[in-house]
Amino acid sequence: MNKHIRTLGAGAIAVAVAQAFSPAAFAQATITGVQALDDRLDDIDENVADDMERSQDAARFGNPEFRPGLSGSASLGYAGKTGNNESQELSAGVRLRFSQGQFVQTIGAALDFSEANNVKDKEDVFVVYDANYYFDQSFYVFALARLESDGLAATANDTRRDAFLGFGPGYRIINTPDMAWRVQAGIGVSYLQDGLRNSETETGYLAASRFFYQINDNVFLTNDTDVLKSDSALRVNNDLGLNVKMTDVLSTRVSYLTEYNDNRAIRTDNKLGVSLVYGF
Repeated sequence: MNKHIRTLGAGAIAVAVAQAFSPAAFAQATITGVQALDDRLDDIDENVADDMERSQDAARFGNPEFRPGLSGSASLGYAGKTGNNESQELSAGVRLRFSQGQFVQTIGAALDFSEANNVKDKEDVFVVYDANYYFDQSFYVFALARLESDGLAATANDTRRDAFLGFGPGYRIINTPDMAWRVQAGIGVSYLQDGLRNSETETGYLAASRFFYQINDNVFLTNDTDVLKSDSALRVNNDLGLNVKMTDVLSTRVSYLTEYNDNRAIRTDNKLGVSLVYGF
């Protein structure tokens, strides 16, 4: 999401700060809902921007040109409330990338903790490590590690730990400016632990496809497919998206997401998404 930044002089900054922290500003922001609406609009903008960026693939045509060396970002958020209700919320995230020639490594982690009236209601950790080595513009190998943890899982139907480690080759079948298609497949190990700490380790096979087709300068189509097969289940996700730039200020994305899991009573879930961005 683009941010518009305005340069202010020292005097203007002092006035802005004084106004921002004045009692009237706080009253308008909290009681009348101005700030609450601004926060809600920011959330909507970010969700739409995330949906639009899902169609963007840095590795679509070849080895991404990442900045050499270490780069990344980190964020931390905390909120605490006292009075009629007491609660605490802590969120933290980090994304690190190390690029060295043809070898690119990325690690991301997100942590969410919260409690209400001295009772924990969230204790989630999600970590993903992704490494790719590009031999040329067509052939590469990858390694993927993932860990998702729910510290509050307490029953056999809850998942306390969900981990996966896999690796394999990838290849670009088509690599032109208007069309790109790459596939990758590999083998790995899946680990599951329920809320009673009963665990299961099994071999998993994964395959993925990334397809891009530019119909014209303003319209392009994407289709992303992921398959994970293990002894316990076959899971398939398919994300079909149509991206249209209607004018210089108006863009839209229509997506259809299908999630299949043969270990569920209702095996298939479908989701239709429409995102519209208009700037002026």
